[in-house]
Amino acid sequence: EYTRRRRYVVKSLNDMGLTCFEPRGAFYVFPSIQISGLTSNEFCEQLLREKEVAIIPGSAFGASGISYAYSVDHLQTAMKRIREFLHEHGWEK
Repeated sequence: EYTRRRRYVVKSLNDMGLTCFEPRGAFYVFPSIQISGLTSNEFCEQLLREKEVAIIPGSAFGASGISYAYSVDHLQTAMKRIREFLHEHGWEK
């Protein structure tokens, strides 16, 4: 189940233009948010404020971390909102 979720999240993020490699362990993926021009703190705070999606700023890990230890329904909602967020700011691939 976690493999399925991980692959879904990684593919979704890459499709949005947020380069993301598939991790070998843990429950987090670390997409590059470089296209936004924001720091990881700014990106996470703005995403939370505008789309109610909480992710961990990179300053905590070295890159922004998105957990996939949620239900597929929650992940689909989060990916939809992240895509909207990127699109609304002109950052979507």
